Parts: sequence; structure tokens; C-alpha cells
Amino acid sequence: QVQVIESGGGLVQAGGSLRLSCVTSGRTFSSSAMAWFRQAPGKEREFVATINWIGRTSAYGDSVKGRFTISRDNGKNTVYLQMNSLKPEDTAVYYCAVGVTRYGSSDSSNYIAWGQGTQVTVSS
Repeated sequence: QVQVIESGGGLVQAGGSLRLSCVTSGRTFSSSAMAWFRQAPGKEREFVATINWIGRTSAYGDSVKGRFTISRDNGKNTVYLQMNSLKPEDTAVYYCAVGVTRYGSSDSSNYIAWGQGTQVTVSS
């Protein structure tokens, strides 16, 4: 069974930074794409970023391009999301997801396991 555990969320002022981490176990991490999604209250889940199995290709949602960076360390079974220039509209629960294949996707149906989420709150 795949376990996915996110950490690093918190409260930050607008313009600040946070780094989220996600550790997985139970599945070969290095052969899976990874992704971050988020969901704000009353809104649908939104794609944030994805990275392929070796970390050479990444993609981002339009709302976070240029501000967020996804990376991974296969030796630590960990994926990261560096979030800079945070805005109040970035406030959401952020979820880490393990891909079915090696290749990243913005489609949530391509992910086989999800964490419980970590809350990010950006104050104005």
C-alpha cells in the first residue's frame, strides 16, 4: 500500500515563501511521476505542478507559473514544492499525488495515491 505524507504547510504573509515536502513509501518512487494539487474552500481541486520520474520535465498550472518550483530527490523518496511570492489566493489545502506512470500529467485521474494534505494560509 502506498503511503503519502505531506508536510511544510503553515501561515505566511503575502509575498512570503514556503516549501512543502512529500515523502512516499510502498511504491517505487523513482519510477513514478509526482504532482501537487490544491483545493480551496468551496472550489474544485486545482492542478499545481507535476514532475516526471527522473525530475527532468516539469509543468505548472497557469496561476503558479514563475512563482512555484517542483523538484524531487529519488534517494529520499521525496518531492518538494517551493512556493515564492505567495498570494492570498494561494490559500488552500495542498495535496501530493503519486502517478500511475513515469510521465507527469495535470489530470488527477492519472494519480494512484494521495496524501491527507497540508494547509497553506496566506494572509494579506
